[in-house]
Amino acid sequence: MASRGLECNDWIMEDKPHLLIVEDDPVTRTLLMACFEREGYQVSAAENGAHMWERLEKSRTDLVLLDINLPGEDGFSLTRALRMRSDIGIILVTARKEDMDRIIGLELGADDYVMKPFNERELLVRVKNLLRRTRKQREEEDAAVARHLFNGWILDTERRRLTTPDGLQVSLTNGEYLLLALFVRRPGRVFTRDQLLEAVSSRDWMPNDRTIDVMINRLRRKLGETANPRMLVTVHGVGYQFLLDQG
Repeated sequence: MASRGLECNDWIMEDKPHLLIVEDDPVTRTLLMACFEREGYQVSAAENGAHMWERLEKSRTDLVLLDINLPGEDGFSLTRALRMRSDIGIILVTARKEDMDRIIGLELGADDYVMKPFNERELLVRVKNLLRRTRKQREEEDAAVARHLFNGWILDTERRRLTTPDGLQVSLTNGEYLLLALFVRRPGRVFTRDQLLEAVSSRDWMPNDRTIDVMINRLRRKLGETANPRMLVTVHGVGYQFLLDQG
């Protein structure tokens, strides 16, 4: 399950934030859905944990409003499981008023806690603020990994730019860029030819298809590895592997 599938500009955005309301009471569930839909959010709903996981599998979700008192697996268990799999925003919504329940929920990984009966405007503000905070965190994380350094080279995946150790720009075709981006994100992993072909063209590899071999050879030349490849190495009978210089 992908975090961005289990995966908000500011308040106004082309890609509306997607909220998932997990609440077994139909009246409260309907009230919450109407509240956020009026504010322009995409809203989905689930009545229990099993239904929640189904929803998360189907679409990217930015924040979960999660009731504690659910039939079957309760909100505490679901919070723990969600946090182990994802950095998704979690706000617990519950009728429980004990401080210990709030503390447990936060310790398990919830980002915030709202008690019923809730103030609609307060809940909207809490959701808005949490979405802003999580988006900023993700943007910072994405920026940190946009530049991949390997053996003196730099691949900037945001600008799709490859720079030599001497600071020169190297032109890459789209296919070469997609291959190199895949390799630098998974150094050491052995990729089969069909996996690589799927990554660059979304079609199946046939036994006599030499597309990947040709692209690998072109990429090697651009990386200065024409004679004795040390980064893009062949794994005979399997495919290719990208190695970092350990020295």
